[in-house]
Amino acid sequence: MGATLLCELGLFLLCTLLCTGHAQDAVLTIEPSWSSFFIGEFVTFKCDMNEGEDTDWYYEINKDSREFVPYDTDKDHKLQIISTRDSGEYQCSGSSVSSHHIKNSNTVSITVLADKPRATLTAGTTIIPVGGSVTLTCSVQSSDGWKYEWFRRTQTTSEGKIRDQQNRDIRVSQGGIYSCRGTRGNPVYYTDISDDVTIEITCEFSLVISLSLSLSLDR
Repeated sequence: MGATLLCELGLFLLCTLLCTGHAQDAVLTIEPSWSSFFIGEFVTFKCDMNEGEDTDWYYEINKDSREFVPYDTDKDHKLQIISTRDSGEYQCSGSSVSSHHIKNSNTVSITVLADKPRATLTAGTTIIPVGGSVTLTCSVQSSDGWKYEWFRRTQTTSEGKIRDQQNRDIRVSQGGIYSCRGTRGNPVYYTDISDDVTIEITCEFSLVISLSLSLSLDR
């Protein structure tokens, strides 16, 4: 009985130590949590020691196992991406103010893409009848987190933004020249505007009249 109790107590203590140790591992996260970024965007590194108060630690950011941001009292660090050289493996370290004990976090990989993206606009069809509609789709390849801005103009009117539309897909029933671009992040980052897509409206009634007149003249 005594041996069994000691065994159970030992297992309990071991589990407690393991679980507690795991819960207190330092954690590095990034916001936004995208895996790839473009030059000009911003990313914030957030380092959490999961132990004591935030003010109990000095924080350091390392990149590819080298110091990137020296020890500081701020647990968050905002970085503007300025080149593809910002790609790499990032890790944060915390040094206890009182004991100088060091804790290292997980690593987070960031990839910086060199070329500014251009939105791609596609249409289900470019010719619709009066009263009909068509779905337009705006997309940005090889990345996520996008919202979209839509624009329309005609041969006689200047380009204007389509209000209240941030979706990837929109349905339109007006003819015109459409374009779009992607937006994401804070501050907002914009892709290049897509190529134009022209939507034309056909009048079936006019077509019937034209055919009737043509047949009458042939007679």
